Amino acid sequence: ELSMRKKKDDFDVEISVEGKEKSTAVSKDPEDESPRKKKGGALNDLQEDLEKKEEEIKALNDKVLRAHAEFENFKKRVTKEKSDLMKYANEEFAKEMLRTIDNLEMALDHAREDNQSDSITEGIEIILKQLLQSLDRFGVKGFNAVGEPFDPTRHEAVVQVESAEHEPDTVVSEAQKGYFLRDRLLRPALVTVSKIPHDEEDE
Repeated sequence: ELSMRKKKDDFDVEISVEGKEKSTAVSKDPEDESPRKKKGGALNDLQEDLEKKEEEIKALNDKVLRAHAEFENFKKRVTKEKSDLMKYANEEFAKEMLRTIDNLEMALDHAREDNQSDSITEGIEIILKQLLQSLDRFGVKGFNAVGEPFDPTRHEAVVQVESAEHEPDTVVSEAQKGYFLRDRLLRPALVTVSKIPHDEEDE
């Protein structure tokens, strides 16, 4: 039996001489699938590139946020330093003035002990008062230490004495007054601090 082979579109049809269809088979040319494969590969590459770009953008955003935070911290630090500079600009001058006040206070004590005339004593008192008022306007204020518990952040102990009348580590007397410049310690108070007597320690 003779047969003819006719190719039509993507179908191979084998036809007998009698005109009857004997068999039909569908086949695809391998070359026809290559564009699809290439298209799929290109999409995968694009997806990978997109993911990489998204990661790069995220990293850049993180850097920008960190840089912004650092800049804000820098601005706050500069603002604080500027404020502190203005608040404490007179610190060295105030320390020098405290020496004058110390001398006036000693002169006043001596005048009282030596029973100097009232006019001299009153004159020293007036000058001392005016100086303290002037310093107060610039934020310089003294503080009392006698009778207070010893505080190393405000007091500087120059000597310890035994005392049954005071609790241990109590400021008994003050050799030099302490001062603050606003909220900063300008000068610690020089103080005498109590301790337990030896006879009580033995007990």
